[in-house]
Amino acid sequence: MFTRATLAALSLLLASPAMAQSSGLLVKPGETWVFSIFHGQPSKPRKAGPSVKPGPGQVAVTVRTMMGTSLTITSNNPTAYTYRAELVGAGRSIPARSCTLPADSQISFEHWPEQATAVRLSDFKSAPKGGNCP
Repeated sequence: MFTRATLAALSLLLASPAMAQSSGLLVKPGETWVFSIFHGQPSKPRKAGPSVKPGPGQVAVTVRTMMGTSLTITSNNPTAYTYRAELVGAGRSIPARSCTLPADSQISFEHWPEQATAVRLSDFKSAPKGGNCP
């Protein structure tokens, strides 16, 4: 049985903006994260230094702001992926065009003219090697 205080705290947690956000990894400018992909979503994320190389089965991503928003992403997986990128800022998020994330530790670079306070990455799906950019 829950106490009133526990129920009140739980309802505040569920109503918080963090819980309302869609799944995925939120990367702010200046941050580098390393993660695995599990059921199409970033899994076991951890902050890392900007020069980190992803280990086997991992992805490394860095976001920077320079005349818009830039993202550098590398996957040390044998599979190429498509993924969803959302530019987050001013209380809203907008879908952003992203190219296929190549396999085998090849680097992919994205740049959007919009200034974002973060980029949310989610919905990774297998793609043919060689990839494409819509």
